[in-house]
Amino acid sequence: MNIAVSPEHIVAKSERGMHVLTLNSGSSSLKFGYYRASASRTKVLVSGEADFSDSDQGKFYAHGSRKYDLTTEPTPIRNQKDAFGLIIKFLRDAKMSMPDAIGHRIVHGGPKLRKHCLINKAVLEQIKGAHAFAPLHLPDELSVIQLAREHFPQVPHVACFDTVFHTTIPDVARTLPLPIEYRSEGIERYGFHGLSCDSIVHQLRGNLPKRLIVAHLGNGASVTAIRNGRSIDNSMGMTPAGGLIMGTRCGDLDPGVLVYVAREKGLDANGLEDLINHQSGLLGISGLSSDMRRLHEASPSNSNARLAIDMFVYTLRKQLAAMAATLGGVDMIVFTGGIGENDAEIRAATCMGLSAFGLIIDHHRNVAVKSPISAPTSCCDVRVLTSDEDERIAHHTRAIVSANNCQNEQHHRTRVAATGEAKK
Repeated sequence: MNIAVSPEHIVAKSERGMHVLTLNSGSSSLKFGYYRASASRTKVLVSGEADFSDSDQGKFYAHGSRKYDLTTEPTPIRNQKDAFGLIIKFLRDAKMSMPDAIGHRIVHGGPKLRKHCLINKAVLEQIKGAHAFAPLHLPDELSVIQLAREHFPQVPHVACFDTVFHTTIPDVARTLPLPIEYRSEGIERYGFHGLSCDSIVHQLRGNLPKRLIVAHLGNGASVTAIRNGRSIDNSMGMTPAGGLIMGTRCGDLDPGVLVYVAREKGLDANGLEDLINHQSGLLGISGLSSDMRRLHEASPSNSNARLAIDMFVYTLRKQLAAMAATLGGVDMIVFTGGIGENDAEIRAATCMGLSAFGLIIDHHRNVAVKSPISAPTSCCDVRVLTSDEDERIAHHTRAIVSANNCQNEQHHRTRVAATGEAKK
């Protein structure tokens, strides 16, 4: 699907609303959304996911704006290329018009890319140069960018970075306690799940509390302290491997352990990276699975599965309490992400462990996922909200492309005016 789109067509679209395709790449999935985006509203038309986490059989599904299924089918999906092909085929079969812009979620832009931006050759090189900051994510994300640019070479592509929301973190939280010369190399706390936090803040607009904590809990997990809509701390660090215990990532760890393992077990940098990112976390503790659902099923008879769950909750409580301290109190806690939105047991155990601070949940509302899930006597509001990263990607993509079009149009008018004056 190699579509040529004229600049005039894009400018016209930007004035009355764009069709924006969003691509959100994971290690074993590719999510997409197709939006009608204007300055006042970003509306999803269709969305879905190509999931190839099951090595034997992938799954592609899509649904409409009202969440009714358009298609759900098992199908062979080996990699991002297969996933992208299925998305393009679905959009074509659904007779969707060609996208006017494409937005890509990028986990890490490194020390130089700190704003969402149009993708060009220089930006691509900088993303490639940030590989060491997010080796789990960037190769797949770059692969999807390449595929999309090949299919839509004249459509503007925008990189939306998970780290942008956290550029407001102050130096006291951003700076890592290492020799000063390391700072110039970009070794600092970046913070992640920024598009998720952006989505939660957007949903709470008009009712945004001064002191907000967002607990994004999934295979990757983080806790963010937000004051007046601006991030002031995040549990992750320079990479998405820090902070909470996660599915296969260890989270915060005594650095001396890594020195010990490298020295005594003979692990090199690649071996340490594999240990930290692929063998640890819930999987490493339980020896069974990184999937919280499987751990719940096994926990009555499997002590290691029970330990993994308890440790996850334990570290989550500590991070919530720490973020409350950075905020000087908390007005609202929001649970989001696959675990945060769907696991009532984790939410209940976490909140019960913070009852000494006055946090009390309503167990019936928690099980029913009826926000707020907190009791009227609780010291703060506790809610469950669905993060919509793709909506934020579509929103930022439209804004950036529109601003660029306006700038180009202004330059064009200036040149025309200057040429006219010269002729006179």
